[in-house]
Amino acid sequence: MKLTVEISMYPFMENYIEPIQWFIDRVDQYDNIDRVTNAMATQICGEYADVMSLLATEMQAAHQKWGKAVFVCKFIGGELDLSHKQ
Repeated sequence: MKLTVEISMYPFMENYIEPIQWFIDRVDQYDNIDRVTNAMATQICGEYADVMSLLATEMQAAHQKWGKAVFVCKFIGGELDLSHKQ
């Protein structure tokens, strides 16, 4: 089963761009995950277990490296076309 997630990271620091870009760069290391980022959020899509594993690993790594940060996620069961534009 596929899973699509929209995720936003809100680091508790003045230089918030660096940890967000770091997180996105780490997501890009997963060949089995599709990613699209816009000005407000990042969407990722892949096999359900792969996406959940990525989130657990990378959110923990972000908290360990950068300290406090809020992650806001929307989970949609199934695969969405991340290239869709209205």
